[in-house]
Amino acid sequence: MESKRKIRVLVVDDSRLFRELIKKEIQQDPQIEVIDTASDPFDARDKIIAHRPDVMTLDVEMPKMNGIEFLRRLMPQYPIPVVVVSSASGNVFDAINAGAVDFVAKPNYRDPEGSGQFFKELAFKIKIASTARLSHLKTQAAPEPVRQQIDGCDDYVIAIGSSTGGPEAVSSIFGSLGGGLPGILVVQHMPPVFTRMFAERLDANSPFVVKEAADGDKIAPGIALIAPGGLHMKVQKRGRDYVVRCFEGDKVNGHIPSVDVLFGSVAEVYRNKAVGIILTGMGYDGSKGLLAMKKAGACTIGQDEQSCVVYGMPKVAFNIGAVDKQMSLSEIPKGIHDMLKCR
Repeated sequence: MESKRKIRVLVVDDSRLFRELIKKEIQQDPQIEVIDTASDPFDARDKIIAHRPDVMTLDVEMPKMNGIEFLRRLMPQYPIPVVVVSSASGNVFDAINAGAVDFVAKPNYRDPEGSGQFFKELAFKIKIASTARLSHLKTQAAPEPVRQQIDGCDDYVIAIGSSTGGPEAVSSIFGSLGGGLPGILVVQHMPPVFTRMFAERLDANSPFVVKEAADGDKIAPGIALIAPGGLHMKVQKRGRDYVVRCFEGDKVNGHIPSVDVLFGSVAEVYRNKAVGIILTGMGYDGSKGLLAMKKAGACTIGQDEQSCVVYGMPKVAFNIGAVDKQMSLSEIPKGIHDMLKCR
């Protein structure tokens, strides 16, 4: 039987040493072929035209033109899945906003184990990016802001899980939600440090307070808590209050934080007083937890295929019967309000 064609990758980085190192390491994956490398955006543009790669890895800080500006100019002309390689900086979210599919944090070169993990993660995200839908960047309508006020939902919760494509999806939903909502909990597959930056970015553009969760934080209306990278997050009832527990542990479904850990605890603690939403992402994390929420009486939403960057997690959840309603990203804010009004 003829094997599948390899994923053809263009590596763009201003460091010749790092370009060659990325090329050497990721090509050890039998599904990946590095067809060329480029030292700056102008070199990259010429090689994109010449080779038409399936995926591009892109450094953010480069001479002549930074990676974010390059993405803004590139995507309208040559839509291509891009995985950004960046140091711990909020620039990665600007890059995702400009059209990148995902990012990988640059390793500490003094840590051989960390470097090895970096290349494995980069290869993994290249494979995910090769399956990404880019049409949503042009066709997805911005959600209409929801003005409805929801009262009397102090003992309810909204739980959201997302992965690849999630930062933009969560940002879109938060920017369109109205006031008076119950507490919101989010698990976004993302490494430490970046989850704090993600929360800060959301906080600046949302009508409620958004922060990276800390162990013992109270779940309350008007506050959204983002699970910290490298820790699981679940809910507990403590006296009359609902709080989050953030704790170390093994990866679940390949992730820490894991959506299933959060959703499973919401099913146990909140039961029918919850809305669960599973958004774009590869794999199946969150599907079993969402099913547990539905069986406990919670309302559940799955993002539809057309608006997902990667229709993986929502697809699995839908296929196992965990989703009450499938909605496009633009429909989800109103869907949340409608479900809470009908509680």
